Amino acid sequence: MDTFFYIIAGPLFLISIGAHFYVKIRLRPKEDSDLEDYYYEFEEQHPDYANYLKWSRITFIAAAMGALLLFIAAVF
Repeated sequence: MDTFFYIIAGPLFLISIGAHFYVKIRLRPKEDSDLEDYYYEFEEQHPDYANYLKWSRITFIAAAMGALLLFIAAVF
């Protein structure tokens, strides 16, 4: 059972960490975007920023799940 967790959790963790760095570097809205024209209450309605937030959350949750599975495999 531990081997199964290692086979699933290891690549999940590594891929999601790499994807999270990609999202943080490449999908972040550029400095010259019109995001500054929006009020802070309406930032989430900006399409580029909403896409960035969505993928940032997805990749972070996947990395957390991979780390949790690795921890479970190491403990049991």
